[in-house]
Amino acid sequence: MASFKELTSSSTPTLVDFFATWCGPCKTLAPILKDLKKELGESVTILKVDVDKNPKAAQKFGVRGVPLLILFKNGDIVWKESGVRPMAELKEIILPHTEAS
Repeated sequence: MASFKELTSSSTPTLVDFFATWCGPCKTLAPILKDLKKELGESVTILKVDVDKNPKAAQKFGVRGVPLLILFKNGDIVWKESGVRPMAELKEIILPHTEAS
């Protein structure tokens, strides 16, 4: 299994969902991300990071509220937004960063 750093440094876009188990909007976002992964397949990596279990990661990336989505490509943050986003909007954000585009 690749490390967080390896995945976020990849040329494959990596969408990181910083979430908490007690967060209502995070629960709303979970099936959206599952469907997004089904649709985009190997062209995107989706990681879920529980902020309560990974406080150092949450602090490092300035997580002030959950859910927080951060899109990484080649180690760089290319997009960062908090809150629930519809699948169509997430696809529009991710697709320009995929190899196929």
